[in-house]
Amino acid sequence: MAGTRVERVQVLHPRPVRRHLAGPDDFAAALTGRTFTEPARRGKYLWLPFADGDALLAHLGMSGQFRVDAADGPLAPNTRVLFDLDSGAQLRFVDQRMFGGLSLSPGGAELPAEVAHIGRDPFDPQFDLAAASRRLRARRTGIKRALLDQQLVSGIGNIYADEALWLAKTHYARGTWSLSAAKAAEILTAATAVMSRALAAGGTSFDALYVNVNGASGYFDRALAVYGQEGRPCPRCGALVRREPFMNRSSYRCPHCQRTPVASARAV
Repeated sequence: MAGTRVERVQVLHPRPVRRHLAGPDDFAAALTGRTFTEPARRGKYLWLPFADGDALLAHLGMSGQFRVDAADGPLAPNTRVLFDLDSGAQLRFVDQRMFGGLSLSPGGAELPAEVAHIGRDPFDPQFDLAAASRRLRARRTGIKRALLDQQLVSGIGNIYADEALWLAKTHYARGTWSLSAAKAAEILTAATAVMSRALAAGGTSFDALYVNVNGASGYFDRALAVYGQEGRPCPRCGALVRREPFMNRSSYRCPHCQRTPVASARAV
């Protein structure tokens, strides 16, 4: 994308640009003629900076994808926005569920103001493990709630939080204030390790919706230790995995490896 110029924008469905209050036509006009520089991201947000200092900000939601195809190539199902480039290629935003969105971020080339509050994720070259561990321990909450807080550290979702806590032998309700510096770092390192393995496996696909841009499913679900494994033996000790309610969703844990914390160490 870097160095390519936008020749024309076509908004095929208005929902992905709903945050551009002036409407789809203005969105298309505002982006035409601009030149992309190197894309960047913060957690689950992606932005494509322009050479003039603004940026195209994107959140992929649950099913959003960017594709770069030949301009005359067939459109993938659920293609929503098209960007014709001076290179002859076409940038396409595809989103089945349309929870994702695109918007123009004035002055956002370096870091859009809309995502400045989002914490760095463990794969960010500037991620500071020691500083993140200190912020985590300063919270008065349960460790899983902290891991899911995108302002503390971004990119960790429900599946990988459960897997990281199993790897670190930590109950999801253990209080962050009760963690030692070494334990907090161990949990964050475990999350990085889990997500690294998931990336190598193409992610976790539970149905046909969660596929990459070539339509291939990820297969990390085959390696999950506890998530979705209720009633199956823990790969480490053999105890049966439990599923428990957590924040209107579920947490999975091994009752032997991840023992319930004493009252003084539970989340408040």
